Amino acid sequence: MQLKPLANTGILVPEICLGTMTFGEQNTQAEAFQQLEYALDQGLFFWDTAEMYPVPPKPETQGATETILGNWIAQRGQRDQLFIASKIAGPSQGGSHIRDGQTRFTAAEISSAIDGSLKRLQSDYIDLYQLHWPQRPTNFFGKLGYGNTEAYNQQQVTALEETLSALSDEIKKGRIRYIGLSNETPWGTLKFLHLAEKLGLKKFVSVQNPYSLLNRTYEIGMSEIAHYENVGLLAYSPLAFGYLTGKFRHGARPANARVSLFSRFSRYSNPESEWATEQYAQLAERHGLTLTQLALAFIKQQFFVTSTIIGATNLDQLKENIQAFDIDLSVEVLQGIEDIHRQQPNPAP
Repeated sequence: MQLKPLANTGILVPEICLGTMTFGEQNTQAEAFQQLEYALDQGLFFWDTAEMYPVPPKPETQGATETILGNWIAQRGQRDQLFIASKIAGPSQGGSHIRDGQTRFTAAEISSAIDGSLKRLQSDYIDLYQLHWPQRPTNFFGKLGYGNTEAYNQQQVTALEETLSALSDEIKKGRIRYIGLSNETPWGTLKFLHLAEKLGLKKFVSVQNPYSLLNRTYEIGMSEIAHYENVGLLAYSPLAFGYLTGKFRHGARPANARVSLFSRFSRYSNPESEWATEQYAQLAERHGLTLTQLALAFIKQQFFVTSTIIGATNLDQLKENIQAFDIDLSVEVLQGIEDIHRQQPNPAP
């Protein structure tokens, strides 16, 4: 397993991060333990979770993913061999069940969220603590255009300085070690980095944003920031909810797949995405690759990616995903990807 530096922390993390958001919904604890054991055996000691997980978010399951990870740690030990990332939820519609709806990024609410995560994880610290999405109104979760901010109550937006100061204090206390962003924009990323330098506070070391063959919007603005500011990408949804495995080609809908079970996961099902997916699948076949291999190897070869977050609902999927990182795409294959991208860029942002 190749290790890569996490910004300038001196920490090396695997190029693959295990995503766990199915644990407690599509995966039982026993199935989750099986994945965790296999991942660790493969040198994959970087695991990502969130206080909101599993998905889809529901009051009756909220926190179950962290609880499962905590139960594994309690039974197996080895906490010092793991690099665990979690995330604090921000304000959202339908999120009132998380900390009784107290989800602003104030010092008090950050402290409360960390309390809950540490208890569920049965750990004294979290290695990487991330803001799951911006508290302010902006373009994320598939939204490209920026606007419609007039109706938003600015009094409910915690100042970025307070948020960064609170996170820095938590690092000093030893309850979290490093901080990261998620679903963030170029403006938000640079603003936080500027404030850290100006106020002498801790710097965000990563950004967890979507990135795949169907969504390369990170390359517009954010990749330059990653290069010059040394804030690497933790790429999530690299297989586009499974569409880039090929299992939904020609209208197929496997019974236990996420998009078959939950209607909310329709981000990658538009005609443009389906056309692009078919083109990528045919490109992979012409070069003796699976679509999964093409999709994951492409992300691995991007200079701005620190780690790719992969999730699976069974062990066979996990094995295939991990093995895909042994592949290096040829110049010819990479050119084929660019040809398709030019014809249909970012069909599922």
